[in-house]
Amino acid sequence: MKNPVVILVVIAVVVVFGIGAYTFSQNSSQSDSMMKKDEAMMSKEDTSMEPTGVMMDDKLTNSRYIQYSKSALESALSTRRVLFFYASWCPTCKPADASFTANVSKIPEDVTLIRVNYNDPETDQEEKDLAKKYGITYQHTFVQIDSTGKEVAKWNGGQIDELLSHIK
Repeated sequence: MKNPVVILVVIAVVVVFGIGAYTFSQNSSQSDSMMKKDEAMMSKEDTSMEPTGVMMDDKLTNSRYIQYSKSALESALSTRRVLFFYASWCPTCKPADASFTANVSKIPEDVTLIRVNYNDPETDQEEKDLAKKYGITYQHTFVQIDSTGKEVAKWNGGQIDELLSHIK
């Protein structure tokens, strides 16, 4: 008969891997379920608002926190513009988005924070080109640009306090 210690070690390894695989599959199915729930919420008939409450209407250019569109970017030309490259699946972007939405009155009146979809299935070519132009390699990145589109400042991460401390 083979060494009982070797057999016990093999059994322990198999059990540990089995538990790990089971846990991973449970987390994956929960994540898939949450993503489907988010997609369902976003596809409801009322598409005038993002799930966070940010108005999608380009006519609301006087808002300090807006969704990206070419016209929104151009209409904010007279303000200090900060691009917030986010992804809807990003675990740090969601609380940042909630922080900006809840504290929009703290954003200086001469600043426009523009939320740019960085890496989602619905990211359009304009947003991809903008990310490429500013060398964005991952979500939750901020780029302040001047009136000509030149980069003034760039940083990663943060919520309202970090935004206010980085604006030039």
